[in-house]
Amino acid sequence: MDLGIAGKSAIICASSQGLGKACALALAEEGVRVYINGRDLKKLKLTAIEINQSTDTDIIPVAADINTEDGRDKLLAACKAPDILVNNNSGPPPGTFEEWSHADWLDGIESNMIAPIMMIKGVIQGMEARKWGRIVNITSAMVKAPTPRMGLSTGARAGLTAFSKSLSRRVAVNNVTINNLLPERIDSPRQIYMAELKSKNENISYEEARTRIADNLATKRMGLTEEFGAACAFLCSSKSGYISGQNLQLDGGTYPGVF
Repeated sequence: MDLGIAGKSAIICASSQGLGKACALALAEEGVRVYINGRDLKKLKLTAIEINQSTDTDIIPVAADINTEDGRDKLLAACKAPDILVNNNSGPPPGTFEEWSHADWLDGIESNMIAPIMMIKGVIQGMEARKWGRIVNITSAMVKAPTPRMGLSTGARAGLTAFSKSLSRRVAVNNVTINNLLPERIDSPRQIYMAELKSKNENISYEEARTRIADNLATKRMGLTEEFGAACAFLCSSKSGYISGQNLQLDGGTYPGVF
């Protein structure tokens, strides 16, 4: 299927590895000019070379911390008229309610709610004026299926989800869509971290930790980054203009609810 986005420009936040990188690769394969982002310029350049070699598409690395106003300004200045924005950021660590301080809550909200909202604010008027735009927020399965140890992630990302739904209703008339991807156990560096943490907390091997995580999924396996990237690319395509304000779960069917 031709997704109809060749030649368009995309900003992909936090995309030197993991889910952001998967989205950047999938969009580059569709001929999109991709601006990748992270804080480590050396790592970004290596990612840019890797994606360019496999897609022969322009990949522009922009080292910037999107948790800061200066970092967001730098990223938005590099791509002045983006057609696509994929919001992504590192997730808060798991823990308990008693452990999370006031500062922890402020950090979580800044990274996983305020930063993506400010990125949306930086692109939305241009998209509306050009009558075309696609915004995808990478959130978490925890938005719809909260667990106690992921409360910090749930709280911040649920706020972003509600805001995005409200704005999606305003901008739909101008062919601008806003959707959310809710990953659950996509096999990325985040899952390496989570398995290492489980291994330490439960005094089991890393391999056993990964097995126990996978056994809790309906598929009995973790999702592939390629599967995640493909879903992102479709939501960013010209074919998805009638899909907005939605939460797409990528969890292998693990979520037990209907809605």
